[in-house]
This record gives sequence, structure tokens and C-alpha cells, in this order.
Amino acid sequence: MPEILIEDIDIVLTMDDQRRRLTMVDLRIRDGVIAEIGNDLTTTGERISVTGCVVTPGLVNTHHHLYQNLTRAVPGAQDALLFGWLKQLYPIWAAFNPDDIHVSAQLGLAELAFSGCTLTSDHLYLYPNGAKLEDTIEAAGDIGLRFHPTRGAMSIGESAGGLPPDSLVEDERAILDDMIRVVDRFHDASEGSMCRVALAPCSPFSVSRELMRDSALLARDKGVMLHTHLAENEEDIAYSLSQFGCRPGQYAEELGWTGSDVWHAHCVKLDAQEIDLFARTKTGVAHCPCSNCRLGSGIAPVRAMRDARVAVGLGVDGSASNDMASLMGEARQAMLLQRVAKGAGAMSAYEALEIATRGGAEVLGRTDVGQLAVGKRADIAVWDVSGIASSGSWDPAAMLLAGPAQVKHLFVEGRQIVRNGELTRLDLPNLIERHQKSTARLMQLV
Repeated sequence: MPEILIEDIDIVLTMDDQRRRLTMVDLRIRDGVIAEIGNDLTTTGERISVTGCVVTPGLVNTHHHLYQNLTRAVPGAQDALLFGWLKQLYPIWAAFNPDDIHVSAQLGLAELAFSGCTLTSDHLYLYPNGAKLEDTIEAAGDIGLRFHPTRGAMSIGESAGGLPPDSLVEDERAILDDMIRVVDRFHDASEGSMCRVALAPCSPFSVSRELMRDSALLARDKGVMLHTHLAENEEDIAYSLSQFGCRPGQYAEELGWTGSDVWHAHCVKLDAQEIDLFARTKTGVAHCPCSNCRLGSGIAPVRAMRDARVAVGLGVDGSASNDMASLMGEARQAMLLQRVAKGAGAMSAYEALEIATRGGAEVLGRTDVGQLAVGKRADIAVWDVSGIASSGSWDPAAMLLAGPAQVKHLFVEGRQIVRNGELTRLDLPNLIERHQKSTARLMQLV
């Protein structure tokens, strides 16, 4: 892989162990790794001058449903709470085919790349009409993002007291067999891995207690992580109390769903005991502020989680509940919501950006990304702060207060994925055209 020198950087927000902020430096990439950060560096490879730019680690997205961007702003679901929103969308999702899953993943990953994301997870928990997890894995390869796909599942349909229609649930033995298949085929635990698979039964209201337990046992046997939704809103809490006789945190603990190899999405309604449980067990949280606002779920107690040393990352969630996928937008919203809930000093722009980078890497169990330091993988976002969005800012590095929402350049494993605001590996107009055709077909079917 050719050496690249990113030179003339105005500011580097390293998010390293010392949280250093460096000015007027260069950064050398060699073999997908950050080889050197310093002054007046030289190279025989490619030189990229980024005068007027702030450089950060690539942002990390810890929760997404990529397939959902084919159902943005659906009438009837636009103003519903979580359970009503799901019931409106399940019949549409049942009409998806493998091409829909693939093109939606491509578009969603492209959207994330423009927002500075270099590593994303994805929670795919339905597989209609022959769809498979590899439909998304191949899309990540097309775009060039580092990917943590999760083999999700739903097994309890309406006839058995669950929320999803019976047509979208799977047999639990078949689910476990396919979990084994995808882990064995695609999971790479090595340093710098571009694909790590996790196991992710959708939620306590769509799978059985047995599948939750068996998935946890399988994940520990295979050495992979676990992911699900938890304590998302008051409906979620009420369901847990009525069906399981306990709060979501206790349910998770009883079934083996706590630990440093587990992260839960949303956690809006965790109480003090559950926050303490997550802190003691090193269980991670994917905070999805925009989706939580859109669905009226509430404000997650992120300040309390962070103060208790719970690992917290950001998630854009699906583009049917957020309607867009911008990690910079998510970081800004996280900052603003904590200020609304706890006061103007509750969260700084820098802390929110740390959650979006190093925080997300910690949640996903990655020590090789999320910060800019020698020896770490070269996942790098370059932000042009010379434009209108930052004009007049006294602190250009405080980008969540005044700064660009889209990257100028993006590098993943030292490969340039975005160059001067354009994708390097896919024809975006063609992708949008294919994506819109899929949407039009779905609109005619339902």
C-alpha cells in the first residue's frame, strides 16, 4: 500500500490517552497504519495538503439498521411511538428482497462516510425473501468502510404474543445455525479487521428467553460480541415488567447479557441500579439521540452513565426512525440533549466528539481505532473549517458548535474513501437512482 502524507494540518484532535490537541503538524500513513505525527515530515509517496482543516479520528457508529433507508418518512409512521411505528413498517419490510438489502446498505454506508464515519455496526434482524447477512457485508466492501455486521433475529410473532408479524420471524434452530455460519465465514478477530460479526436477537419483545440465552452461550463459545435493543421507552419497560416480572437490566443480567462483550442500543430508561450494573460489568451502550427524539422515547441518562464509567458510543439508528444518518449530527444532538436535561455545562463539544470516536471504538471492543496515535489504524476524517459553517468561530476545533457536517477527505485503513467530498469507489448518482427504484417498487407493493 503506497505511503500517504497528510500535511499542513491546522489542528489534530487525537483522542489519544492524553487527549492531545496538536497544531500545524503532518501525519504519515504507511501500510494502513499511522506511522508518524510530527513537523516537516517528508515522503516519497502521495502528499495531501489540508491547510484550513481539522483532522479527527474516524467516527464510529455503534447502532444502525441500514435496510431502513428505503422507508424514510413513511406516512402513518412519521408521528408514531416505537411499537406503533414498527407495526406500520413491518408489512413493508416483509416485501424486501436481497437487492433491496444490498442497495440500502450501500446508500446508508455512503451516507455515513460523508458524515465522517469509518467504522459502523449494523443490526439486521429480518431476512425476507432470501436475504442474507452477506448482502450488507458485500456492500461494506463496495464502499470501503470498516464493518461490524450483527446477525439479528426475530422468533416470536404476533400469534405467539410478540410484536412482529409471523411472516417475518424465523425458527430458532435455523437462527442459531445461521449465526454459526456467518461467524465462521466472515468474522475476523485480528488487529485491523475490516469485518467482525456479532450476534443480535432483535429485542426482548421479539425473541424468546431461550434464544437470548442460547445466543449468549454461542457468542461466548465463538468469541464474538452480543447486541440488542434494551429499555428504549416506557412501552419497553412495561412489556418487560408484564412479561418477565422484572426490569430490562435484570432480564439481561439473568440471561448472560452483561459484560464487556455486550452492548445495548438506546437504554433511554435505565434506572440508577441498571446504570450501576452496566458500570460494574463493563456493558456498553449505543446512544441514539436523534432517533430517541423522533420516536418520543425520551432523553437517555448519558451524563449519569459517563460519570459511572459506562462505555457509551453513538448510533444513528435506522433511517426510518432517524430519517438521516449523520454521526456529526448525532454527536451535536447528544451534546444538546444532555444540556437540556442537566444544564449548559453537562457536556462539551469535545466530550461529545470523544463519544463519537474513542467512545464508540471502546463499545465495539476496538483498541486499534478511535484515536490518532502512532501504531493505530489509519481511520482518519479531514474536516474543512475554512467555509461558511465555521466562519467567525474562535475555536475551529469545536466543530459541533460551528463546523461542517460533511468531511472533505476520509481514510479507512489508509485507503481514501472520500476525496474532496466525493466517493472514490462508487458512482453516487447511479447508486441513488437504483435506491429510488427500490423505493418506488416497495411503494407499489403495499
